[in-house]
Amino acid sequence: MSATIPSHSAAGKVPYYFVPGPSRHPLMAAIGLFFVVLGAGQWVNGSGWAPYCLAFGLLWWAVVLKQWFAEAIHESESGLYSDRIDISFRWSMAWFIFSEVMFFGAFFGALYWARVHSVPELGNLEHQLLWPDFKGLWPSSHPGATGAPAGHVEAFSTMGPWPLPTINTALLLTSGVTLTIAHHALREGKRGMTIAFMWLTVLLGFVFLLCQGYEYYHAYTDLNLKLTSGVYGSTFFMLTGFHGFHVFVGALMLLFITLRLQKGHFTPERHFGFEGAAWYWHFVDVVWLGLYVIVYWM
Repeated sequence: MSATIPSHSAAGKVPYYFVPGPSRHPLMAAIGLFFVVLGAGQWVNGSGWAPYCLAFGLLWWAVVLKQWFAEAIHESESGLYSDRIDISFRWSMAWFIFSEVMFFGAFFGALYWARVHSVPELGNLEHQLLWPDFKGLWPSSHPGATGAPAGHVEAFSTMGPWPLPTINTALLLTSGVTLTIAHHALREGKRGMTIAFMWLTVLLGFVFLLCQGYEYYHAYTDLNLKLTSGVYGSTFFMLTGFHGFHVFVGALMLLFITLRLQKGHFTPERHFGFEGAAWYWHFVDVVWLGLYVIVYWM
């Protein structure tokens, strides 16, 4: 059941620390995620019904999140969130972004270990007795240097930094600038300017995703670079794909914040919903700079 607004809040007094009432949303979200995981797992194993199960779970989950977020927004706009709630949100967002840092740290660590340790060691004298034709070179893009001496990894070309990765870098850096301008405009009470620059930021984010989609198409069709292309292919698509997913989530965050701005939500003094999305977006920008240098240039 949804939380009710206490009488003292109606009188203009913010509660010391608002605690919502019992809610169905966590259970309903867990049910949706169950169907998502079930469908994804069975799709990998070739079940014909699995894609429909996955789609059903995603739709269910999206509806639950819409209801859940709408309830939280209503609580916020009703004046139930005090400064203590604001501090809790800030700590929660900070720890969430820290967990994302650990995710990317693991993937960057896998790339580092493969390049510096695994591939060179497979090509040393000890392993030459097992795989005499293997060459421990990076990137492992030609027969004999794919990490698969049996030859079941096809030869491929690596992805360079020009032109799409460089264009995408410019898009994300520009979006960081437009988002910062929007933030300063909001703090100065210039709502129209804030909304305009927010829409520009969202547009830049989705253009980035379109460019990355074309990059993947080019990789598969022209470079024969696939997820199965040895350790280079797996780390390339894992890092860039996981980052692309974060860009998609961040762009959705910014989109919904922009729609809320158009409805009159947020004030120059209280707008952590905006700030939390901005933190996430700047984090995505910084991760991409690391990807751009390490994956495409080195």
